[in-house]
Amino acid sequence: MRRRKFVTLLVGAATWPLAARAQPVGKRYTIGYLGAGSLVLVEAIAAFTDALRELGWIEGKNVAFERRFAENQPERLAEFAAELVHLNVDVIVTEGTLAPLAAKRATSAIPIVMAVAGDPLGSGLVESLARPGGNVTGMSLMAPELGGKRLEFLKELVPRLGRVAVLWNATNPYAALLYEQTQAAGRTLGIEVQSLEVRSPDDFDSAFETVRQHHPNALITVEDPLTGSNQKRIADFAAIDRLPSLFGYRESVSAGGLMSYGANFADLFRRAAGYVDKILKGVKPADLPVQQPTKFELVINLKTAKALGLEFPASILARADELIE
Repeated sequence: MRRRKFVTLLVGAATWPLAARAQPVGKRYTIGYLGAGSLVLVEAIAAFTDALRELGWIEGKNVAFERRFAENQPERLAEFAAELVHLNVDVIVTEGTLAPLAAKRATSAIPIVMAVAGDPLGSGLVESLARPGGNVTGMSLMAPELGGKRLEFLKELVPRLGRVAVLWNATNPYAALLYEQTQAAGRTLGIEVQSLEVRSPDDFDSAFETVRQHHPNALITVEDPLTGSNQKRIADFAAIDRLPSLFGYRESVSAGGLMSYGANFADLFRRAAGYVDKILKGVKPADLPVQQPTKFELVINLKTAKALGLEFPASILARADELIE
């Protein structure tokens, strides 16, 4: 068991050690960062900046950042993307699916690196995973069996699992795809999957009321900037209503959620930093294939389990990457 590492990330200037690999001399590069939500993936972003530092890109020395978060106001993404283009940044790093779509609409010249994107191919961000074409490449979140795996974990924990509510952002193509994947897996497993669509923070209360009316046995929250920004709110609701909850972000478990299963975001962000490094050294995005997750992690909050009166089977605990007490 490893305990959660608390990472402090300063969105402003950071101070880094001076030792680093040699980089092109004479130019200070600017990296734009565009996110649809708020600062949620703190540890993953820290992994990204750490990886850049290890590659010799030191903020305040040879690289600067321009960061923009739309705070779950999708209409602001176009405005922020245009700002980054106007600033003539050297590369735009994006988080989620809506952010790279906005960046792609804003520029066909500036390279765009997806630190995490749901379904780049289905969303039209790239022509293919192997040959992205255009100015967009990076990391994809999509994994074929993810929805089914999450249902299997819940059924193992709650053997009489009959109905699961899925909370998802209906404006996000990735969330829609993962909901459909979960629904298909539910038919195979004999589990009814109930849709809880949200499009803004104002929709959560009505979604929670729907849960209270239909009494599902568990709640799955699809990872997305909107649901991620409201993860504490969702976790608190599940705890009050004594509802087992499964999330896509490990940060949601730290916020009080019961468990999470999904791609290791820190790993994806580290790999995205490698793409930024290559692009700043002259490699074209079209020559860098889109990569898919290779590491998945299961995180369990034992304190929340105890509060819900749940005991995890040894078979699940043995597969957990992290147990939070």
